[in-house]
Amino acid sequence: MAEKVKVMIRDEQKTVRVPAGVRLLIRRCCHAVLQMEAFSGSAQISVSFVDNAGIRELNRIHRNIDAETDVLSFPLGENGVYDQDPETGAYLLGDIVISVQKAMSQAEEYGHSLEREIGFLTVHSMLHLLGYDHVDGGLAAVRMREKEEQVLSQLGLKRNGSYYMDEE
Repeated sequence: MAEKVKVMIRDEQKTVRVPAGVRLLIRRCCHAVLQMEAFSGSAQISVSFVDNAGIRELNRIHRNIDAETDVLSFPLGENGVYDQDPETGAYLLGDIVISVQKAMSQAEEYGHSLEREIGFLTVHSMLHLLGYDHVDGGLAAVRMREKEEQVLSQLGLKRNGSYYMDEE
């Protein structure tokens, strides 16, 4: 099990006000994925909130796709091997970039809360950081979706269910 998990969250957009509790939710999602995957050692993850223009630019630069998307994952490891922070010994898993603007429109489209959508995008990206992929479809995509739903259910973020969280 992960010893210590550091999740650094930056809000780099002014389009959408990020609701209270979302930062805690993201941290809980990261912890839950690492726990489910029996990740051992300490881990460090960076999460950034951007708007549609920001994620479109990143998509264009890094993937040659001139379109906005909901989330981008930038894994720093390969085949379960990660660089370590020399000061803390934490494994550097990578970066997650979420378009809060896109997440908000998708939450509306799918009929669930923004929190559920951001939780899903975080869990989805964490699985990418740990080496899971769904691009080719098939069994890999099914396995990834099952793991996503397992973590989201465990956190009380079931599909089309409402989610309330007490502030700590």
